Amino acid sequence: MTTPPPAPAGAALARGYYDDDVAPVLDGAGVVHAAGRLGSGSDVLGFDDDTSRDHDWGLRLTVLVDDAAVPEVDALLERRLPSSWRGHPVRFATTWDPQVRHRVEVTSVRALAVARLGVDPTDGLEPWQWLALTGQSVLEVCAGPVFHDGPGELTALRERLARYPDDVRRYVVASAWAHLGQELPFVGRTGSRGDELGSAVLAGRLARVAMHLGHVLEGRWAPYAKWLGTSFAALPSASAAGPHLREALAATSWRGREAALARAFDVLLGVQAAAGLPVPDGAPDGGATVPFFDRPFRGVAPVPEAVRASITDPAVLALPAGVGGVEQWVDDVHVLMDPARRLAVARAALSGTTPGQA
Repeated sequence: MTTPPPAPAGAALARGYYDDDVAPVLDGAGVVHAAGRLGSGSDVLGFDDDTSRDHDWGLRLTVLVDDAAVPEVDALLERRLPSSWRGHPVRFATTWDPQVRHRVEVTSVRALAVARLGVDPTDGLEPWQWLALTGQSVLEVCAGPVFHDGPGELTALRERLARYPDDVRRYVVASAWAHLGQELPFVGRTGSRGDELGSAVLAGRLARVAMHLGHVLEGRWAPYAKWLGTSFAALPSASAAGPHLREALAATSWRGREAALARAFDVLLGVQAAAGLPVPDGAPDGGATVPFFDRPFRGVAPVPEAVRASITDPAVLALPAGVGGVEQWVDDVHVLMDPARRLAVARAALSGTTPGQA
């Protein structure tokens, strides 16, 4: 039996479909546009595989035009696109829309950004608005391949969103170390009482914080939980902490767990120093962890204080120390995936108001 060739990655499929069918329709009608594989879907991140193809996978891409032209261009594509392309159906239902129709999303650059981010970034963002973003929401605008950008507006937006502003980044880094410091001593404290399960749960929480921190240190946006480990493993420097994190999660005693976490944090502190971000005096050679007072456990060195002291933007300095970006302290999918909820809780936490007052 002949083994069939592997199916193309979703982004490559979208590119061929755009070149062969979508672009000729748009160019023939004189539609000024940008196009790419943007939005949701594992193929936007380049992580799709055979399992990805069981739902919402196929001839999907985004076309960006002026707001006023959206209905007309969408109708044009509905009329002119064929029924299939290279054996793949052009029109199909999705989990969010049972209607069988073409899946070229037609929108504007601004509308795409607002739908994914919850805020309009075209005129700049305030620090608290940056902190209300999730890495996944930004990646849905910035990660996928761009096939064409006639106006250049999409490219400019992606450059603007490529990374946090410097002082916001420092605030996020300081907050991550503060979060690590809050719970690292508990890995030993719980284990010393015979609660190895509780100690392991804490180690898992700390590993997640560390993986997110690794992305920020390398100027990358972290995807949501399904792809966090895959993305972390591809980081050029921070990924060196991965074996230590795996060792911590596999450990059967709190001492081994704590020691492995400390080694992972040392790696991240070295990445931080290499990135030109502050580290405490004596670090990274002195390590990222220190004795936790007179108890036989480890705590985090004064890394949060060193980083926060380097912030100069008054608006960032006015933010509450240690809170961080919304995805650093919220893990409820119903909040993180809903821009309105995400903005409400972030504004409340970062301004000291309640969501009803924000």
